[in-house]
Amino acid sequence: MPQSVSIQGFQGSFHEVAARQYFGAEPTLLPCATFAAVVAHVVAGRAEAGLMAVENSLAGSILPNYLLLERQAVRVTGEVYLPIHQHLLALPGTTLAEVQAVHSHPMALRQCGEFLDRHPHWKLVETDDTGHSAQLLAENRSSGVAVVAGAQAAEQFGLQILVPAIHDDPHNYTRFLVLEPAETALTHPHADKASLYFCAPHAPGSLAAVLARVAAYGLNLSKLQSCPRPGQPWHYGFHADVEFEEMPQLLALLKALAPVTEELRVLGAYRRGQWNTVPAESAATLTQEIA
Repeated sequence: MPQSVSIQGFQGSFHEVAARQYFGAEPTLLPCATFAAVVAHVVAGRAEAGLMAVENSLAGSILPNYLLLERQAVRVTGEVYLPIHQHLLALPGTTLAEVQAVHSHPMALRQCGEFLDRHPHWKLVETDDTGHSAQLLAENRSSGVAVVAGAQAAEQFGLQILVPAIHDDPHNYTRFLVLEPAETALTHPHADKASLYFCAPHAPGSLAAVLARVAAYGLNLSKLQSCPRPGQPWHYGFHADVEFEEMPQLLALLKALAPVTEELRVLGAYRRGQWNTVPAESAATLTQEIA
């Protein structure tokens, strides 16, 4: 178990809840303002592990984070799925009619697009973190300002939930990856999922050849994300997550993919994260325990 874990975000953030769900109460959490800083802490040894969101079931992939996985010396050693329940928070006594601006992380704002679109006169202000937005509102006591954040932030900073559950879909999850230094990270002995990065030739049918081999070897492709290749306009690399039962399946697939790819790397092999491991109503309790 690592003694220090870097996370993006601050007290009251979903990264904090996800980190405690995965690591428990023992490690010291090192808040970072950016995802790049999370990875830099891990690479430099300032943190033994890191936790970084990569996709949300409503807002989609966080593309810059896939580029960090691709270019930095880290390995994926685990994953966490966290149910995300976004609420509109405000200072106690604030009414909905008094709201003029809503502050939050851009991903959180995107997850609540349908609700926010019903209030076109509100100014939407993108910030670095949901929890930090709640903290600043509590400290600055800004009138006419609301924030989008979780129940844990409301409880920690003494804000009221002005409108609960404003996310577009009740089945709102964020997937977080656990990162460790590439030189020292160990593959889980019972790994059943792997994150791969590959580049296929820029020719007709090249991607189809890769996907056909994944299917032929009986692995489930649970994620496929394209990312631009620097210096090669309109050429793309691909991040793929594959699920398997036994490690020999993965090794056989890698051998089969080598002839049909220009570059092929394993970014990490680990145990699959489980869905619905933390009920929505317990998210605030998790954060209370670590405050």
